[in-house]
Amino acid sequence: MSRFWSPAVRALTPYVPGEQPREKLIKLNTNENPYPPSPAVEAVLQRFAVDHLRLYPDPESSALRQALAKTYGVEPEQVFVGNGSDEVLALAFQTFFCQPKPLLMPAISYSFYPVYCKLYDIAYRTVALNDHWQIALEAFDTDNGGVVFANPNAPTGHGHPRQAIARLLERITESVVLVDEAYVDFGGESAIPLVDEHPNLLVTGTLSKSRSLAGLRVGYAIGSRELIEGLERVKNSFNSYPIDTLASDVAIASLEDHEHFRACCERVVATREWTRQQLEALGFEVLPSQTNFLFVRHPERSGAMIFSELRERGILVRHFDKDGLRDFLRISIGTDDEMRSLIEALQATRQA
Repeated sequence: MSRFWSPAVRALTPYVPGEQPREKLIKLNTNENPYPPSPAVEAVLQRFAVDHLRLYPDPESSALRQALAKTYGVEPEQVFVGNGSDEVLALAFQTFFCQPKPLLMPAISYSFYPVYCKLYDIAYRTVALNDHWQIALEAFDTDNGGVVFANPNAPTGHGHPRQAIARLLERITESVVLVDEAYVDFGGESAIPLVDEHPNLLVTGTLSKSRSLAGLRVGYAIGSRELIEGLERVKNSFNSYPIDTLASDVAIASLEDHEHFRACCERVVATREWTRQQLEALGFEVLPSQTNFLFVRHPERSGAMIFSELRERGILVRHFDKDGLRDFLRISIGTDDEMRSLIEALQATRQA
């Protein structure tokens, strides 16, 4: 531990990202899309003028914000963009949640949330999931410094319908409610249509998952002009040029290819449902999912054991070594061939 670190950094327990293996494995651990981006993305890359890179990008990311606004039926002034939704979330925590009252979040959700709280010295309180491993929206107290949750939730996979979010917003009106929709395109229902009537609602999203652009790092937030202006103030005090020129052009091309987007999502969902059926036939408990992953456990075998056995057979899934989650594995949805290999490996481990 460095003696030069500030006390806050010494006290941090940093977020641990999913393993990016150097050896060749079937990689089902970081919820990446198994299919390539839109062909329009490749066309942009082929014709991009390299000379453009000597110039700074548009600090307002106007073209990308316009494309996102058109995609989601809002005004460009209601859109904020950043380097992946993780950066957008980090800026949102700093902008809205440094409050005297604690931030509320689910006890089991995206593990970056408490890391941001530690980094920014934000007091927070967790709310337990219900007996069905679902976020209990009704349990969020109205007396708070903000609310944040993923919908659909990670790593459990359940998503609340828009009507349930609306009921929450009818109760909580004096603090920001941040709904993280990283996985919404795989079967969830977006809360974005609620932003005009609820000025305290901020919805974040990413092009990493359903748009197959995890390597590009583009995320966004949609909300009232008041919320977006706050995010811009913090962004411009931190990094005035978060979206580079190439990333903007590629992201716009992806957003404009609606047919590829829908077909890719439908393909992932179909493979997810086939995988669920196969896992249940092998005795696994599989939580209902509206995401591009499944959260599963076996009643007779530990999550750590299954993780190790799959690793030995060249398949990498995600195991969370945390209280309440140790029996579970999170399995990203890959191609049909990759998921067949997973099922064959699990059958082999059962017979061994």
